[in-house]
Amino acid sequence: MKPADPLQLRSQFLRALAPDSQFYQVFDHLPGISFFAKNSRFQIVCANRHFFESLGLREEVEIIGKDDFDFFPKSLAENFRRDDEEILRTGRARLNIVELFFNPQGIPDWFITNKMPVRDKRGQVIGLMGTTQSYGQAMTIVHASQHIEKALAYISDHFRTAISVEELASHVHLSPRQLHRKFVETFGCSPQAFIMKLRIQAACDALQHEDAQISRVAADLAFCDQSAFTHHFHKHMGMTPLRFQRQFRLARK
Repeated sequence: MKPADPLQLRSQFLRALAPDSQFYQVFDHLPGISFFAKNSRFQIVCANRHFFESLGLREEVEIIGKDDFDFFPKSLAENFRRDDEEILRTGRARLNIVELFFNPQGIPDWFITNKMPVRDKRGQVIGLMGTTQSYGQAMTIVHASQHIEKALAYISDHFRTAISVEELASHVHLSPRQLHRKFVETFGCSPQAFIMKLRIQAACDALQHEDAQISRVAADLAFCDQSAFTHHFHKHMGMTPLRFQRQFRLARK
């Protein structure tokens, strides 16, 4: 008997699935993993239990049709949207995206997100799907480098100071070139870019406080002056710190 073509076998199986087959629910049995899928309008169309319960919801139906701006601070939602737009535009996956969140004490809590395009029968991108894991769980899967583990711990403790790549490399017993290569392999960016992303995210969090002063935020995050802070903030967020702060305060009224 002639063996079946593997691709045809897979295609037949997928076509036979019932429209409401929720095989993504397998993620409910993988601790700490959130799964989601969005359509081309960035609306959530399905999610596993860990994802919607982490947002304080009890049923999946409560999240369907909503988008990131319904659940996350504007600055974070805008970051998520930029990633989503790139995937829909290019049709290419984005893997090992480092998402940065801050608890009330200002300590970073890191997550690793993987996003992939979803295509229709004609091969057109009609949305995207992805998974998110906490940094602690994801690191054991993403890489086994103790150097990266140690570097991230050091960054977490010192990102509010002016960390140099040489200082970081020395702390983890690597050359700056070796450290650069490991960061690019793991996160797709240099150590400098990774640290700057964390500092800008911390700035977004700080600027949302009622009594926040831009000059004070810049100093607290080790920018040499307010002008340098404004330059880097605009580069990453597409607006000045003052505009960001005004938009946030306006949204709260």
